[in-house]
Amino acid sequence: MATCNIVAQDRQVEGLVFDKESKQRLTRVYIYNLRSNKGLFNNTKGEFKTTVRKGDTLIAALEGYGVDTTSITTQNTIVFYLKRNSILLKEVIVRDSLNSPDKQREVNQKAYQDIYRKGNSSDIFSIGGSNGMAGAGLSIDALYSLLSKEGKNARYLQQIIERDYREEMIDYRFTKKLVRGATGLAGEALEDFMQQYRPSYYFILDATDYSLLKYIKESYQIYIKNPAAHRLPPLIRP
Repeated sequence: MATCNIVAQDRQVEGLVFDKESKQRLTRVYIYNLRSNKGLFNNTKGEFKTTVRKGDTLIAALEGYGVDTTSITTQNTIVFYLKRNSILLKEVIVRDSLNSPDKQREVNQKAYQDIYRKGNSSDIFSIGGSNGMAGAGLSIDALYSLLSKEGKNARYLQQIIERDYREEMIDYRFTKKLVRGATGLAGEALEDFMQQYRPSYYFILDATDYSLLKYIKESYQIYIKNPAAHRLPPLIRP
């Protein structure tokens, strides 16, 4: 009976993350549960779903913003409002430049070398070689100060860095300039297409320039026939 009671406490909540000043939705925000030591990134619409228990503390973190926390009581919808830091050390990310995701990842690896030392990053950074970095996408400093008391927490932070590196690698090649030139799309239609047909990290690793362009053009033909085929459903509120 005791086991059943514990399991019954688990429930799923939905959430959104906004910029506190502009009220715009924020993406690539890392949502971390202090009790379960598990986390996830929200989607391209700023939405997320996660399993919680009453009394859990959730942390939302994004590079260039202060972290926000909330305690779970009886609510089914969680809303985070992140405030942009006044001093942004890693806010600017240059696209289509010589400062590639691999180079950026190498810089971050040096900047957070204590994380790698405590967490033993040899397994985490096996994909793509030992030299690399994560295109910083969340407030590593803030999370590290909260979670780095043990090596396992350092490993969680390594996973965050690796996840963001993969997203940066996709962005580095799957650019608005490339997609606009191949499809003629612009504005909201361009954003919508790129969200629905964003390629995977492993496809980007293997794709030649020709195969990437072919993928975009073939996906565009599907898109014009059914623009909502792969569109994410809206967040359902209680």
